[in-house]
Amino acid sequence: MGIVIISPNRSTDVWESEIRKIDPNIDIQVFPNIERYEDVSVALLWNHPTGLLSKFPNLKLICSMGAGVDHILADDTISDNLPITRIVDPKLTFSMSNFVIMGVLNYHRQWPRYQKQQVEQKWDMSQPEIPIHIGVLGVGELGGDLIRKLQALDLKVAGYGNSVKEGLSYPYYHGGQLQDFLDQINVIVCLLPLTPDTEKFLNKDFFLKCKKGTYLINVARGKHLVEADLIDALDQGQLSGALLDVFLEEPLPQQHPFWRHDKIQVTPHIASVTNPKAAVPQIVNNYHNILNQQPLTNQIDRARGY
Repeated sequence: MGIVIISPNRSTDVWESEIRKIDPNIDIQVFPNIERYEDVSVALLWNHPTGLLSKFPNLKLICSMGAGVDHILADDTISDNLPITRIVDPKLTFSMSNFVIMGVLNYHRQWPRYQKQQVEQKWDMSQPEIPIHIGVLGVGELGGDLIRKLQALDLKVAGYGNSVKEGLSYPYYHGGQLQDFLDQINVIVCLLPLTPDTEKFLNKDFFLKCKKGTYLINVARGKHLVEADLIDALDQGQLSGALLDVFLEEPLPQQHPFWRHDKIQVTPHIASVTNPKAAVPQIVNNYHNILNQQPLTNQIDRARGY
């Protein structure tokens, strides 16, 4: 039995190489050049074609090639009995926190303003800092690490999540306390998992609940955001700006209004990128675990969606 790698329009060479370094005996097939569907026991996926997995009669495990699994759960043809695992990598957390801190500090110290003023040769020392109180939506592994690092910078921060959490070192809100959370903050960082409850979470009603002039950073998933509602909130002054790393369609189409909006900064989904060298040992370990009927590592809770 072997592994199939399904990641359309992306090179998988490094993934194949790393798997063979650890276990050269594993049979590897790569989409779309699959000849022996019956020989596959583990599928390694990123944005696979919906329904494709039904062709593998002996599939026992699905592994995401990243920390997110929403691209897998979106395929309702996948059996509920198939376990799903994700990648947990300290480097993913490290990179994500650094990216968000960069965005927070650039807003706090008005870096886009000074870049513009340099072009204009304008010397303006007025109001060099915007007072900020940061709110993090989603306080799991990524959100928790970010909050700790923001606290180390002596920045005011609060968290919001779906469930009750106790013993935290920062103000935390959950469930129906969203308005109380938003009343405290003027910088929002979205790190929510993507589930049916959080899809389109960042919408018109949400933005109207925010303090006027709030700044948005979305590094979670494009589907969290209603893009037209964001543009309206920016144009109406309800939000002051946005840093976006994730989008409904990627790559972002050339004619998309985000490219040209003067209050939006765009980055190409690079806040945190999976490192195959760190990810592949987890995948190979779970490949052997599933064949030997041993417990899996980093298995998701399908009911919760992460």
